[in-house]
Amino acid sequence: MFFPTTYDEIKKFGWKDLDVIIITGDTYIDSPYIGVSIIANLLFKYGYRIGIIAQPDINSDDITRLGEPKLFWGVTGGSVDSMVANYTPLMKKRKSDDFTPGGKNNKRPDRATIVYSNLIKKFFKNTKPIVLGGIEASMRRIPHYDYWDDNIRRSILFDAKADILVYGMGEKSILELANKYKNNFEVYNTKGICYISKNRVNNYIELPSYEEVKEDKLKFIDMFNLFYVNNNPFYGKGLQIKHGDRFLIHNPPQPPLSKREMDEIHDLNYARDVHPYYKKQGKVKALETIRFSILTHRGCFGECNFCAISIHQGNVISSRSENSIVKEALLLSKLPDFKGYILDVGGPTANMYEIQCDKMLLSGKCKNKRCLSPLPCKKINLNHSKQIHLLRKLRSLPNIKKVFVASGLRYDMILNDKEYGIQYLEELIKYHTSGQLKIAPEHINNNILNLMGKPDNGLLSQFKKLFYDLNKKNKLNQYLTYYFIAAHPGTSENEMFELKRFIKKELKIKPEQVQIFTPTPSTYSTLLYYTEIDPISKEKIFVEKSLQKKDKQKRIITYI
Repeated sequence: MFFPTTYDEIKKFGWKDLDVIIITGDTYIDSPYIGVSIIANLLFKYGYRIGIIAQPDINSDDITRLGEPKLFWGVTGGSVDSMVANYTPLMKKRKSDDFTPGGKNNKRPDRATIVYSNLIKKFFKNTKPIVLGGIEASMRRIPHYDYWDDNIRRSILFDAKADILVYGMGEKSILELANKYKNNFEVYNTKGICYISKNRVNNYIELPSYEEVKEDKLKFIDMFNLFYVNNNPFYGKGLQIKHGDRFLIHNPPQPPLSKREMDEIHDLNYARDVHPYYKKQGKVKALETIRFSILTHRGCFGECNFCAISIHQGNVISSRSENSIVKEALLLSKLPDFKGYILDVGGPTANMYEIQCDKMLLSGKCKNKRCLSPLPCKKINLNHSKQIHLLRKLRSLPNIKKVFVASGLRYDMILNDKEYGIQYLEELIKYHTSGQLKIAPEHINNNILNLMGKPDNGLLSQFKKLFYDLNKKNKLNQYLTYYFIAAHPGTSENEMFELKRFIKKELKIKPEQVQIFTPTPSTYSTLLYYTEIDPISKEKIFVEKSLQKKDKQKRIITYI
């Protein structure tokens, strides 16, 4: 269902006012792929009246059109950090925005979370609490390097002048906050939130201050390492970071969602469309990708150093039940414009569905060890059998012609599943691939791969051979699509020429999917980029910071 986005719609609901008003930098798409829609539908299920203002005009009083909420404001920059949405890695303004009607990038302000929060305070004096959420707030919750300022910025809470920041995926925290605000309970003991305090909190770990990390790169590394370790939902401790004469208080994380909770979220009554108020403004490209796709799980234990998923979604896999996924597929098949094709069944990494480490589920991730790099841990049950069963069930459903797996895959997991890996890949090739299969080796130099947190390059050639052997066996002519990164910390032109030689000799392709590394807030790769120091060895590393030379690194392999 759609929630009110104008005052007339509030009256149509028979409501006099709203409990929560959510402001977002995306247009209003009601879909289980969109965080705002999940939060709105979940709050509504538990009895709260919700309104949504999408992409408000910041040069007018547009943000006032729903009035003032009774409980709190929710503010998010949208599904993508607004600076990433607005600028390319070479600092050029992006012309298009997939989350804006008509596709033109003219509705999302830079630093949208800060702009919206301050706009609320401009028009509503002494208003209800402002609660920040979404990936922009989550990844900027601590002092962080900002690529666009080329500087260390303080926690976004201070610049937004908001009351609470919900980090991570947020469902548990936001329900708890809503209940506490409704009943006038204390909110500051809620897990999964940050807030500002004049005082320290007993037993919370004190990290180096904002002033210290701004001046000392080694202190910045120390702060980030402590923050990263305590992001774990099983043993993460409360943190505090001094900013001037006040403290950012970072409560411990919420536990990951159970299978029942994942099913509850995906069984909500989503409209799976753009709200009519915004739909008349033009086509929204993002909807084309997600409307007939199914999320099977969240989280990723791959921990690629350049990726935000470990910090935002977490590295514990929360999977839905097979029944919930099948139920959604049947629902999609009955939508009026469904043509018989489910465009994607997957998640952050498609083949992590129902794969987990028993130890991680009981006591959390190992503190000094990664699950997949440099080699997969033997305690992870790399078994694709449940995914095979799910895909077989989905493609046997009535009115479904084809089920695609378009999300990225970890080919190292497939190769290391000795019992079901080959069978899983063959099923993908025969039934679930639209002519091409996407994989992301990113590079082939092992030193660079190590800095990226990626597996050894020997697996790429092995996987390529297996893929084309299975194509030949099944008399098919599919191909692999490779994603590469240029100018990642540690990468010079020498490594890019090495990659070029490998692509020409081994892959025999002209690469099209090449992106220049963007230092996004609060990832290890961004830490490398800013400090130019390996956080483990403390040794200096080369980092290309010239925009012209970054572009040259990309062109080395795109002009083969």
